[in-house]
Amino acid sequence: MTGEHSSKQYDLDLESIRSKVLLMGGLVESQLRDAMVSFRTGNIELSFAVIKSDESVNKLEVQLDETCSHLIVRRQPTANDLRTVMATVKVITDLERIGDEATKIARTAANLHERGTMSINHFETVRVIATSAADMLHDALDAFARLDAKQAVRLIAQDAVIDHEFRSIMRSLITFMMEDPRTISSALDTLWVAKAIERIGDHAKNIAEYVIYIVEGKDIRHTDYVASVKLDD
Repeated sequence: MTGEHSSKQYDLDLESIRSKVLLMGGLVESQLRDAMVSFRTGNIELSFAVIKSDESVNKLEVQLDETCSHLIVRRQPTANDLRTVMATVKVITDLERIGDEATKIARTAANLHERGTMSINHFETVRVIATSAADMLHDALDAFARLDAKQAVRLIAQDAVIDHEFRSIMRSLITFMMEDPRTISSALDTLWVAKAIERIGDHAKNIAEYVIYIVEGKDIRHTDYVASVKLDD
């Protein structure tokens, strides 16, 4: 009975951690959404709100790290259970870094506004890649919540599309700067935003890889795992 009780308590502890990770994920999704709105509209107050909200994300990272450490010490999980906790810690780290990237976008939006260079439509340049990265982040959190390995595989493949879009934006902006040197400053800011979005895609991909690690016990980082998988639908 003691062992059964301990197992149930471990499951409850793990579920509590999972809920807080998803709460953290919701915060960084809001950060990204608001950062892109501030970039599109030049709403400097919203930019500062995004920057301020990063403190909450950072606090959650520290709290969750401590909670996971205590769980390992108290419950001493092994095999699958230990793998789940370790992967969850890595998901937390990636979410915190997504928050950092959203903060960079908000800072860039604020700088553009303060320099009075918002007259150029920067948002349209990155609109597609921003939508793709936001969708990918949302789906990665959904895959983590449901431990859906198939969805995780699809997400990993999607990151290649975002990387391609980023390279296309970079070539376009370089051409833009060569044709009109007066736009160099604002184009570089736009490139900075596009790079932050591309990194958010990378972090979402990492979360998807950790889902596969939890579900299947396979560490697929730096492998061609996705190319070898055939999905039913």
